[in-house]
Amino acid sequence: MSEWKYFVTFLSRPLDSFHIPLTDKTVVMIKRKMGRYLLTLLVVTGLAGTIEDNTISKSERKYAITLMKETYKEAVKATKGLSEAQLNFKAAPDKWSVKDCIYHIAAVEKMLWGMFEGAMKAPANPEKRSEIKLSDEQVVNMVEDRSRKVQAPEPAQPRNTGYSSLDDALADFKKTRGEHIKYMKTSTEDMRNHVVQTPVGWLDCYQVYLFIAAHSNRHTQQINEVKKDPSFPSK
Repeated sequence: MSEWKYFVTFLSRPLDSFHIPLTDKTVVMIKRKMGRYLLTLLVVTGLAGTIEDNTISKSERKYAITLMKETYKEAVKATKGLSEAQLNFKAAPDKWSVKDCIYHIAAVEKMLWGMFEGAMKAPANPEKRSEIKLSDEQVVNMVEDRSRKVQAPEPAQPRNTGYSSLDDALADFKKTRGEHIKYMKTSTEDMRNHVVQTPVGWLDCYQVYLFIAAHSNRHTQQINEVKKDPSFPSK
C-alpha cells in the first residue's frame, strides 16, 4: 500500500479501534493529531489549496492579465495633462477627438464584456472550436492593427455613449477594467470551450477577453495619432 493510501486508511479508522482509554481529553487530542496528519498529507500530495481548473494555463492567464493592465495604463497615460482644447481637437469634422476615443473605449469595454458574459452563460460548445481560424496572437494583432479601418456601430459612436465628461468615462473605464482583471485572476471557468461568433469570425471566450484588451490599445494608438496632427493645439 502506498504511503498516502496508508494515511487515508489510518485516518478513517474509528476512534475505538485504537484500544486506548477514550476520555474527553484523549478524543480531542486524537482529533487534533488526525487533523495535522491530514493537512500534512494534503500539502505533500499537492492537494491543499488547489482548485479544479480546466480552462487555461498559467502562462495564458498571466498574458491576459498583463495585456489588460498595460493597455489600461497606456490609454490613461495618453490623456494625461491635456487641456480641454487638446481633448476636444478634431483633425476634421468627421474625425474623433481624444475625448471621443476615450468615450468609445469605455463604452465598448462594457459592450464586449456583455458578449463575453453571454457566451460564458450559454452551454459550452467545444464542437465549435473547429470553426476558430485565428490564434490568440492573431486576434490581438488584428485588433491592434490600425491599418485596418472599421466603422464603429451607432451605439459605440462617442456621441451615443452617454458620457458627459472625460472624468466620467475614465472612472467607468477604471471600474470595468478592474473587474475584468479580477475575473481573470480568479476564474476557473472553461473559457476555451465557450465559443462565440463575432464580426471577425468564431472565437473562444479567452480570445474575446484578449480582444477587449487589444481594443483599448487600438484606440490609444488613435489618440496618439490625433496628438501628432500638425494642427493639434500646443496647449
